[in-house]
Amino acid sequence: MSTSKSKNTKKTVTSKNMTKKKEATRVQQSTPLRITDTTLRDAHQSLWATRMRTSDIMEIIDVVDSAGYYSLECWGGATFDVCLRFLRETPWDRLRLIKAHAKKTPLQMLLRGQNILGYRNYADDVLERFIALAVKNGIDIFRTFDALNDNRNLEQSIKYIKHYGAHAQGTICYTISPVHTVEEYVRIAKEQEQMGIDSLCIKDMAGILSPVAARDLVSALVKEVNVPIQVHTHATSGMGVATYLEAVNAGAGAIDCAVSAVAGFSSQPPVETMISIFAETEHATGLDTDAIKKINTHFMNLAPLREPGQASQQIIDPDILEHKIPGGMISNLRSQLEQQGALDRLPEVLKELPQVRADMGYPPLVTPTSQIVGVQAVLNVLSGKRYEMVTQETRDYVKGLYGSSPATIDKKIQKKILGDDKPITKRPADLLRPGLPGAVDKVEPSLINSEEDILSFCLFPEPALAYFKWRAMPPSERSPIPADEEMQKKKAVNEPVVARPIMAPSDYVALEGLMTSVKQLGISELTIRRSDVAFTLKGDGAASPAQATPLAENAFPDSASTMEEAAAPAEDSQDESSQVPKLPTVDAPLTGTFYRTGGLDSPNFVEEGGTLKGGEPICIIEAMKLFNQIKVEKPCKVIRFLVNHGEIIEKGTPFAEVEYL
Repeated sequence: MSTSKSKNTKKTVTSKNMTKKKEATRVQQSTPLRITDTTLRDAHQSLWATRMRTSDIMEIIDVVDSAGYYSLECWGGATFDVCLRFLRETPWDRLRLIKAHAKKTPLQMLLRGQNILGYRNYADDVLERFIALAVKNGIDIFRTFDALNDNRNLEQSIKYIKHYGAHAQGTICYTISPVHTVEEYVRIAKEQEQMGIDSLCIKDMAGILSPVAARDLVSALVKEVNVPIQVHTHATSGMGVATYLEAVNAGAGAIDCAVSAVAGFSSQPPVETMISIFAETEHATGLDTDAIKKINTHFMNLAPLREPGQASQQIIDPDILEHKIPGGMISNLRSQLEQQGALDRLPEVLKELPQVRADMGYPPLVTPTSQIVGVQAVLNVLSGKRYEMVTQETRDYVKGLYGSSPATIDKKIQKKILGDDKPITKRPADLLRPGLPGAVDKVEPSLINSEEDILSFCLFPEPALAYFKWRAMPPSERSPIPADEEMQKKKAVNEPVVARPIMAPSDYVALEGLMTSVKQLGISELTIRRSDVAFTLKGDGAASPAQATPLAENAFPDSASTMEEAAAPAEDSQDESSQVPKLPTVDAPLTGTFYRTGGLDSPNFVEEGGTLKGGEPICIIEAMKLFNQIKVEKPCKVIRFLVNHGEIIEKGTPFAEVEYL
C-alpha cells in the first residue's frame, strides 16, 4: 500500500512540475520582444552620413520617448566626431538635452572599447573618465565592442561601466572568414560573461548574418551563456528581416530597428515591418504604432535636407556578401571617394577591399578596422601600387597596436609596411602613458568650458580645437557650418543652371584697362577666353565688350575666371633668361586637411630649409578620417611650404616647393 501511495505521490509531483514548466514556457514565450531604436544614431549614420542635427532630434524626442522602446541608441559611433567636425555642435549638449526629455526610455551608446569613439586606443584614465562623464550626462546602456574581438581591449571598459552603475552590454562583431566559427564566437562570449557583462549583442555591422547562421549562433549562445542575447543587423543584403525572425525564434530577446524613413538598405530593418511580423507571434512588441507614425513622418520630411546624394535609393546591395562593408561606412565611403574626385572608381575599391582584408588577417569590418581596411583599399587603387601609400593607422594595426588580428597577417605585407619594426604581443593600452595630465596645457584656457571639453580634445584634438575656436567667436564672425556648406553644394548640383550675365560691371572696367594696354604694346589682335565668354580685342579699338560671344560652360577651363585676372600684368615672355625658373613642387595626392606634424605633441616632420631622404614623410594629409603620411620620392631640400598647417587642400594642390638633391 505504501509503495503504491508513494508512486501516486511521485506521479502527482511530476505532473505538477511539468505543468509549471509549461506555464514557465508560455510566460517566457509571451514576453514582449524588446526593440532598440537606432533612428537617432546608427540609422542616420548609415544613410545620412551622420548629418542629423540636435534640433532635428529635439523636435520629436517627446514622441520617441512615448513609443515604448526598450532603449534609444542616440550617442556614440560617429556622432561625436561629426558633431564637432561638420555640425559645429557640442556632443555632450546633445546627450544632456535628449536625457532631459526622454524620461521613460533608457539611453544607449555605442562604445568602441579601448578606442572609445576614436580610431586608436586611448589610455585607461581617459577611458574611465569618459565613461564616468557619459553616465553622468545620461547614458544608461553601453554597447561596448572591440573591432578585432580581442577581449583584452574590453576588460577595462566593462569594469568602468559596471563601476559607475550602468548596463554593460558585451558584443560579438560578426563576420565571415575561415577563422570565424560558431565555436570561436561562443568562446569570445564566455570570456565576456566572465568579465561581468549584463547582456550580449551579436553585432552584424554589414548585414551578412544569414537567417540560418543567426539561428545556429543564437542557439549556441543561449545554451552556453547565461545573459540575454540581442541581435543587430543591417538591411543591406536583404536578409535582415528574416535574420531577425530566426534569431528571435532561437532565443534572442531584443533586436535593433529604425523607423522606415531611415531604415532599409545600409540601415537597420524597419520597425514597422518587425512590429507586424511579431504581432502574430508570442513576441508582440507592444509598441505604440501611432507614435511611430508621427516619428516616421518627422524624419521623412527631414530626409531631403539631411541625406547626401542619392545614397538610399538603392534597395539591395548584392555585393555586400563579398566586400562586407558595414552600413555605417558605406555612405561615408561614397562621400569620401567623391571628395577625392574618384567616385567612379568605387567598383575597383570594392574589388580590392576583400584582398586587403585577407592580407590583414580577416579583421571584422567595423570601426576602426573598417576605416583602416577600406581606406587602404582606396589608397591602393588611387596610387596604382599596393601598399605604396600606407596610413599611420594601417601601420599601427599591423604592429598590433589595435590588438591581435584574427588570423596571421601576410608576412610579405607586414615586412613592407613595418620594415625592421617588430609587432607587439601585449595588451596595446599597456603601452600608453596616462592621457589626462597636461592634455590641454597647450590650449588657450578660455576655449575650454568644461571637463567634457577636455575629453573631447583628448579624443579628437584637431577637430575639437577647431570647434572650440569657432564656438568662441561672435556669431556674426563665425565661418559657415561645414554641413550647411555641403547642403548648399548639393542644392546647387540639383538645381537647374541659371545663365549669368556675360560680364559683371567690374569686368568692363578691367577690360577698358586691358584694351589700353593692347594699344600701347602695338598688338593687332588679342583673344581672351573665360569659362563662359570670349573677347577679341583689336589694337584700333574696333572690338567692344558688347561683341563678347557666349561660350559653352567650361569650354576653356584653364582660362582666367574673372576679367581682373585677365587684366593682370603678363610676364615678359620676350626675355626668357630673365625669368626665375620655377621650383619643383610636392602635390597633394588626396583631398584632405594638411598637417606638418604627426600630432599635437610631435615636432614638424621637416622645417623650411630642411632636407629629406627619399621615402621620408614631409607631412600628413588627414583624409577619410585617417592620417596619411605623404612621402617624398627622392632626396630633397624643402624651400617653403605653400599651405598652412590645418588648412584643407584639394587633390593635386602643390603644398611645398622643393629642390631635389
